[in-house]
Amino acid sequence: MAKKNTFKTFLNDIPQNLFSGFVVSLIALPLGLGLALASGAPPISGIIAAIVGGTVVALIGGSHVTITGPGNGLVVVILAAITTLGNGDMHQGFLYTLAAIVISGIIMIILGFLRMGSLGDFFPGSAIQGMLAAIGIGIFAKQIHVMFGNLNAKGSIIELLIQIPEGIINLIKTDNSSMFYAGLVGIISLLIMVFYSKIRNRYFQLIPAPMWIVVLSVGMYYYFDYVSATAYPIDKNLLIALPDDILSNFAFPDFSIIYQGNFINAVIGITLIASIESLLSIKAVDKLDPYKRRTDLDKDLIGIGLSTMVAGAIGGLPIITVIVRSSVNVHNNAKTKWANLYHGILLLLFMFILTPFIRMVPLSALAILLIFTGYKLISPKVFKHIYSYGPEQLIFFVGTLLITIYNGLLAGIFGGLAL
Repeated sequence: MAKKNTFKTFLNDIPQNLFSGFVVSLIALPLGLGLALASGAPPISGIIAAIVGGTVVALIGGSHVTITGPGNGLVVVILAAITTLGNGDMHQGFLYTLAAIVISGIIMIILGFLRMGSLGDFFPGSAIQGMLAAIGIGIFAKQIHVMFGNLNAKGSIIELLIQIPEGIINLIKTDNSSMFYAGLVGIISLLIMVFYSKIRNRYFQLIPAPMWIVVLSVGMYYYFDYVSATAYPIDKNLLIALPDDILSNFAFPDFSIIYQGNFINAVIGITLIASIESLLSIKAVDKLDPYKRRTDLDKDLIGIGLSTMVAGAIGGLPIITVIVRSSVNVHNNAKTKWANLYHGILLLLFMFILTPFIRMVPLSALAILLIFTGYKLISPKVFKHIYSYGPEQLIFFVGTLLITIYNGLLAGIFGGLAL
C-alpha cells in the first residue's frame, strides 16, 4: 500500500518537477557553457557536468530540491590546474585535469562513506565567503575583457582589473568590426540582465534572462544571414565552438602525472572546494525547502563524488551543489529530487537539438552571465551580511579574500582557517 501511495505521489509531482526542471535547464545550458569557457575547458565539458550531475546525484544523493552541476567556485582552481599541469598546452592540461577530477570524485565518495558530511561545520562561514568573493573577483576580472570582445587579456587578477579602463577605450576606438559587434552584444546582454527583473510581464518572465540572451544572439545571427546584405560581423573565433559530432569528441583523462606535486595540489583544491561549497550550499537550500526536509549529507557527498568521477572520466567539469539554480528550483515549486533528474535529461536533449544554434552565440554574451555570477559573490550585500555577524567576521572575510587573490585558493582556505 505504501509503495502504491509513493508511486501515486511521484505521478502527481511530475508536472511541478518537470516544469521546474525545464526552467532550471534553461539557465544551466548557457551557464554551463560559460563556466567551462571561463575555466579554460572545452564548452561541452560544462554541459556534460550538468547532465551527469543532474542524473547521478538525483538517483543516488540524499537531497530533495538541490540542483547539481558545474559551479563558479571551481572556475579558478580548474583554470589554474589546466594552465599549470599542461605547461602552456591547454589541451594536454585539460586531460591531466580530468584525471585530477576523477581522483577528487573518488576521495569524496570515500569521505561520504566515512560519514564526513559534517566537514563543512569545521570551516567558518566568513572565511568560505571570503574565498568565494575572491573567486568572484577573479571571474569578473577575466570575463569583462571577454565582454569587450578581447580574448587575449592576460595577467594576474589585479593586472586584469587595472586593464579594464584600457579595454573600454580600445572597444570605443577599435577599427576591428568583429570586436566592436562582440562588445556591443556584450553590452546589450548586460542591459538584459540588469533590467530583466524590472519587466513585470509574467509570460516574458517564463524565459529566464540567460536564455533571452541566447535567443536574441541567435536572432541576430539569422538577421545577418537572411535579411541583411552585410555578412555576419563577428568572427568565428569569438563564437562558441562545439564539435560537429558530440559523441565522438569526448575527452578522456590522462593519469600519467598523478605523482607530481602540481597534480596533487589540483586534486586537493578540487576536493576541498567541491565538498565544502556543496555542503554549505545544501544547508542553505534546506532552509528554503517549504517542507522543511533535511538532506542526508553523507549520502549526498557520495552522489556528488560519484557524479564528479563519472563526469571527469568522459570530459566533464567537477560537480557541486549550486545554490542559485537550486533556489530557482525551489521557487518554481519543485517537489522532489526528480526535478534535478529532469533538468539533466532535458539538457541531454538540448545538447543534440540545439548545438547548431549554440554555435551562433558570441562568447561576449556568455561572459555577462559569469560577470553577474562574480558580482553576486562580491556585492555590497555580502559585506553587509558578513558584518551583521560582527565586525571580526568582516575582518576574517576580507583577510581570506586578500590571501586568496594574492596566493591562490589553497592558501586562502588555510589562511582563512588560521585567521
